[in-house]
Formats: sequence, structure tokens, C-alpha cells
Amino acid sequence: MLPITASEAGSGLVPPAVAFHLLSNAGSALILTMLFMAIVSTGSAESIAVSSLVAYDIYREYFNPEATGKQILFVSRIVIVVFGLLMGILSIFLDWLGLNLGWVYLFMGCVIGSAVIPLWNLMTWDKASAKGAIIAAWGGFILAISGWLIGATVQSGSITIANLGTNEVMLSGNLIAICSSGIIHFVHSKFIDPQNFDFTTLDAKIRLVENDTSGLTAEDQDIEMLDAAYKWITVRGWVLTIVLVVIWPLLSVPAGKFSKDYFTFWVLLAIAWGFGAAIIITFLPLMESSEEIGAIAKGIFGMKSNPAPKELEGEEDEFNDA
Repeated sequence: MLPITASEAGSGLVPPAVAFHLLSNAGSALILTMLFMAIVSTGSAESIAVSSLVAYDIYREYFNPEATGKQILFVSRIVIVVFGLLMGILSIFLDWLGLNLGWVYLFMGCVIGSAVIPLWNLMTWDKASAKGAIIAAWGGFILAISGWLIGATVQSGSITIANLGTNEVMLSGNLIAICSSGIIHFVHSKFIDPQNFDFTTLDAKIRLVENDTSGLTAEDQDIEMLDAAYKWITVRGWVLTIVLVVIWPLLSVPAGKFSKDYFTFWVLLAIAWGFGAAIIITFLPLMESSEEIGAIAKGIFGMKSNPAPKELEGEEDEFNDA
């Protein structure tokens, strides 16, 4: 219930408190449903990401280059179970330490921020060095943790969980992680171990499992279409980055300490952004897949339909036979 303490806000209790204040028990039920869906979807995505990395980039790359789809699926399932158990144990450990959600969220930047620029360089820069990326990631991590601890000591005179969680100390650790790793990788790739990677060969080096091309149309493999998509993503990515990282924070500078009216305006913008995003991610996929969804629905109910896309013809025949 409102008002809540700073500790409760740091634990992520603002949404449920506001929902209960506005809608009473119905708000609590809605926020519980939303939280459950968010946790399940995020956990699913993380589990699939980790299992794919282990199955494809470790198991198939180094242990079984000729692995079949069935073998990769088996390894993926094992990794999902192990990863889920480890994350559960880690969550219990973090709760036992008394770390709230805000503390852990900010600390993530100190731990994984050093990998951001090296990975970006590897995907976009032909001179990027793989060894340099590893050195930069680990070097940036060590520097970030060191700067994080030193920052707490300089600001507060001691190292405690509370002192390590202040905004200034967390910001210093995050900035050191991102900036130092970028500098290390640039220097190593430019002057110590420069490469000359030909990105046109990348497609040939991607091996499909059992050469399975189901789900891939000719358009998905069209070079011109992929180049156009790359340009579309690049332009909008830079625009969105500038808006969120530069323009949006600068808008708060003239306001100084937010007045009630300015804070209301700020919240309304955030709500509009949230609703706009929700509408787009809900309805745009449905619109893009309307033909496929219609073909499947007609197949389920035994209705004749227009010629379905090639990748769905086999599925529609199975439904009609049934």
C-alpha cells in the first residue's frame, strides 16, 4: 500500500502498490498475472538462449560436429534444466544476502557491460580481433569491479552492500566496464592483432542442422532484401539510440528537481510509450502473419482455402487429411 519506503521501491514494489491503490484487489490480481507472464516469458527466452549457445557453439562446434537435430535437442533440454536450477539457487542466494532488485539490476552492468563493445566490434568491424575481444571483456570486467569497490571506499570510507549500491558508485562501475573494454579491444585490434575478416564469407560458414531449410523462403535468403533490412534496422536503431540515450535524458536537465506538473507530464509520456509499444508488439505480428494464421485456421475446420504459402502447404494438407 502507498506510500512505500525506498527499500520497497528498490525491491520493485512500486507497480503492485500503485495497482492496489487504484484498483484494490483487482489491481493485485492483474499485477500478479502480468508478473507471472513476464517471468515465464523472460525465463523461457533466457533458457533458450543459453541452451542454444551451449548446444550449437560448444557441443556441436567442439564435441560433435556432425550432431543430429535429435542430439542437439537432447543437449538443449539438459542445459535448460541445469540452467534453471542454477538460476533458482542463485536467486535464493541473492535474497539471503539481502540484495534487492534494483541493486542486482544496476550491478549487472558492472558484470556484463565489458562484453558489449567487443561483441559489437566483432559483428560490425572487419579488423576486430577475437583474442582482443576476450582480453577486453575480462580486462574490462576486472577494471569495473576494481573501480566499483574503490568508488565505494572513496565516497563512503567503507565497503558495504548499501555503499556499493549508491547510484554514483554503480554508475562508475558501469562506465568503466563499457568504456575500458572498448578502448582495450580497439587498441588490441588496431595495433597488436589486426584482422581482415571478409563478411561475405559469413553466410557460407553457417551450417544448418541436417541441412534443414524448412521455414526459409527464397525471400529470406535474398541478398538484396537482407541488405535493405540491414539499412532499415541500422537507421532506426541509431535514431532510437540517440532519442533514448541523448535527447530523452537531456529533457530532464532544464527541469532540475521535477515539479508535480512536470513529473505528471513525464509519467504521461512513459504511459503513452508503453501503450504504443504494447499495441505494436501485439497487433503487428498478427497482421504480418494473417495469411498463415488464416490458412491454418481453415485447415483446422476443414475449410477450403486459397493456395497457402509454400512453407505451410504441407501443414495445411495434414490438417485437411485429419
